[in-house]
Amino acid sequence: MSLPLQGSLFDGDAIALGSIEAIRRTQLDPSSWVDVLPGWLSGASQLFDRLAERVPWHAERRPMYDRVVDVPRLVSFFGENDPLPDHILVDARTALTTHYASELGEPFRTAGLCFYRDGRDSVAWHGDTIGRGATHDTMVAIVSVGAPRSLLLRPRGGGASVRFTVGHGDLLVMGGACQRAWEHAVPKTARPVGPRISIQFRPRGVR
Repeated sequence: MSLPLQGSLFDGDAIALGSIEAIRRTQLDPSSWVDVLPGWLSGASQLFDRLAERVPWHAERRPMYDRVVDVPRLVSFFGENDPLPDHILVDARTALTTHYASELGEPFRTAGLCFYRDGRDSVAWHGDTIGRGATHDTMVAIVSVGAPRSLLLRPRGGGASVRFTVGHGDLLVMGGACQRAWEHAVPKTARPVGPRISIQFRPRGVR
């Protein structure tokens, strides 16, 4: 079931970023962590509408076992030399680069967008280990607009999962050894949920 996006009480707000200084860290293990800041972006419903309309969304297909299947979400990727589809994403990338400069030591450069149309869209357990994320500590910063969805993390190799609910303007940053030592997923849900767009900012050479 696909539902239209239901706006929040703050939908009349202008699209803007709040202070990132209030972000709070959860230490997953001695080398891996997640930072979360609810409502970092105001005017999230307006940004959702802009991105849904402006972004060149496409469906991907990939081999799985003995067949080729549809990836259960729409995607779009903006490389470091590509113009981003909205100026607020430029501002967000700059703010993240400034805030994490001492830990990351390099700028965020790319933006990958995923459009989860309803509860049937999902992303399976994985780590962003294509490129340097397979061998080096790095960061992936996710800004979510639209209906809240669960983002789960579990230790690579199995173990209890940790659940975060991200949606209307929330920021979640995975850092340290998180991509190597942990996996994350957005599971399917049978509950009726509205659409969500996630924007993932990454440094150069991390996918």
